[in-house]
Amino acid sequence: MVNFDKLRKEIQDYDSEREKLIKQSRVVLKLSKQVIYAVHRDEIAEAGKLIKQIEVEKKKADTIALHSKKMSAEGSYKVAIQEYVEAILYYNFVKTGKLVDLKVAADHFVLGLADLPGELVRKAVFLAGKGKVDKVNKIKDEVDMIYGQLLKFDFRNNDIRRKVDAVKYDLRKLEDLVLDLKLKKR
Repeated sequence: MVNFDKLRKEIQDYDSEREKLIKQSRVVLKLSKQVIYAVHRDEIAEAGKLIKQIEVEKKKADTIALHSKKMSAEGSYKVAIQEYVEAILYYNFVKTGKLVDLKVAADHFVLGLADLPGELVRKAVFLAGKGKVDKVNKIKDEVDMIYGQLLKFDFRNNDIRRKVDAVKYDLRKLEDLVLDLKLKKR
């Protein structure tokens, strides 16, 4: 005989945990945006404080997502984690000139990585305005490397494919910016 009470409880439990995950994901998303904004304003110390906060909040979201395998595919969680990846990568790149590996699902990492060039383009434009041509070149080279690595994947996911296409356009913007800087030097 079908145990409808058990089925109803299972669905209610999932919905309850899903609501908690959505709420916690918003916290991670908001902090990620604050990290990126602080880095754009060259407030690296403030961004570092936010990074500590975001790590705590992300762990809370990760714990909730462990409720079931399906939970980690929830849209709000997926978006929060990819924004987290973008924020951490951006912070570390600006601070150290290097990308770091993060313990997140591969598809979440790649989605966040594919968003990074957009922030790097903004940073390059800012640096170009200050005449820091070498730093602009370094950013272009990093985006070129990211794009080259992403091309080696066989993406079946439309979200990732679209984002990889956006990386190509970001790279083109950076190449144009570098060319403009070189032409102005002459």
